[in-house]
Amino acid sequence: MATVVKPMTKSEIIAELAETNGFTKKQVVAFMESLTDMAYRETKKKEKFLLPGFGFLKLIKRAARTGRNPATGATIKIPAKKVVKFTLAKACKDAILPPAKK
Repeated sequence: MATVVKPMTKSEIIAELAETNGFTKKQVVAFMESLTDMAYRETKKKEKFLLPGFGFLKLIKRAARTGRNPATGATIKIPAKKVVKFTLAKACKDAILPPAKK
């Protein structure tokens, strides 16, 4: 049976960033909150927010379409809506999964 590896918690991330960069935990929390607020605001206003080295948030207008109710199989109309997507930067992909050798 494979072991389950849990991702870092918010408090673990804050503690590591504080220790690594010589900031207090309060300073790191304030920075993370301001970065998050900026990402939300800019994505809402400009429909895109770039976080260099990680990727970008993008507001996308999804068109109306038809779908199926999985329980009954009946055809349903799915209305148009806006969704937020996150696209990884190439640098992030390459750092985690190095490109295959040719």
